[in-house]
Amino acid sequence: MWSGPLQPSVGEAAVAAKRKVTAAGPLLIVTWVRSTIGHKAGARGTIRALGLHRLHQRVQIADTAVNRGMLRRVAFLVTVDEPSAAKPQAEGEA
Repeated sequence: MWSGPLQPSVGEAAVAAKRKVTAAGPLLIVTWVRSTIGHKAGARGTIRALGLHRLHQRVQIADTAVNRGMLRRVAFLVTVDEPSAAKPQAEGEA
């Protein structure tokens, strides 16, 4: 019998806390450039896990080892760029 709102388990709360992305860390810009039609379900799932839903969509993700591993798995379907930061001026330029 139902006794009230369900509380997330300790394990679920820990997983949810790890999913939070901080903007302070380094980011990567991922663009989905090739279709997953004809590819294995693992590649399609990895594309979804990266937050991509439509072809040519761009998303910013945290630069972590987990995300790098997912990008390595679907490297033939995506392009990865680093956001351009303020470029330092060379000596002699004003």
